[in-house]
Amino acid sequence: MTAQAVGWEAGRSGRDQLVRLERDGRVALLQLDRPAVLNALSPGLMDAILADLRRLDEDPDVGAVVIAGHDRAFVAGADIVSMRDRKMSDVLAAPSSRFWFRLREIEVPLIAAVSGAAFGGGCELALACDLVVASETARFSQAEIKVGIMPGGGGTQRLTRIVGKHRAMELVLTGRPVTAHEAQQLGFVNRVTAPDAWRSGALELAHAVAAGPPVAIRLAKRAVLAADETTLSAGMQTERRLMELAFGTADRVEGMTAFLEKRTPRWMGG
Repeated sequence: MTAQAVGWEAGRSGRDQLVRLERDGRVALLQLDRPAVLNALSPGLMDAILADLRRLDEDPDVGAVVIAGHDRAFVAGADIVSMRDRKMSDVLAAPSSRFWFRLREIEVPLIAAVSGAAFGGGCELALACDLVVASETARFSQAEIKVGIMPGGGGTQRLTRIVGKHRAMELVLTGRPVTAHEAQQLGFVNRVTAPDAWRSGALELAHAVAAGPPVAIRLAKRAVLAADETTLSAGMQTERRLMELAFGTADRVEGMTAFLEKRTPRWMGG
């Protein structure tokens, strides 16, 4: 489908055209656009992704964001050409090293649309998203060990929380790639699609998320993420506080009224 065929408003991010941004109603599509290097995560690409995500996160008319690669690759890892000659001091000082922490601050739900390779930083980017839709052709790998390093963008932490210590150890220490179906069985892929339906499948899921009450959706995302980082008791306290905030919104009144009147709610975003 073309952007025009589905009603997209298309444009470029403007940062050396590394990312293409499109909009369809309350859903934004962030298309990574370095196909010649399989979307390798260069510092420039990470800056472009984060800048667009921050801008979209501040837009009340955006209810979900899809991050997509191309048929051959979501992200085939870090940019090894630029990394090979770096010194440790360069890595410590690089602004891109903070990319993963800043990505964690994005409140709008993020959906990874994965086809082909999601290796190294690409696997970490998918894990950092809230939902993952993958083509049958997708392959996921924390492959850093094969080039003499280890994951540095949350791969060891997020993967362990999802699949458990022993499975994470195998995947991190061997760099073994897993298929989309195996990743779904392990718990870090939500839906597996036919090779020609991964992008449309992610957009369909994004529209389903974006159709919900905007404030409650963001609060619910925050509560689920808290479960990864706190004890059960602290997490339940966080959940309760966030639920109380949701209870104070006009959308709560509208949602309950619509339920009683047996009609579709008209969310106002407040």
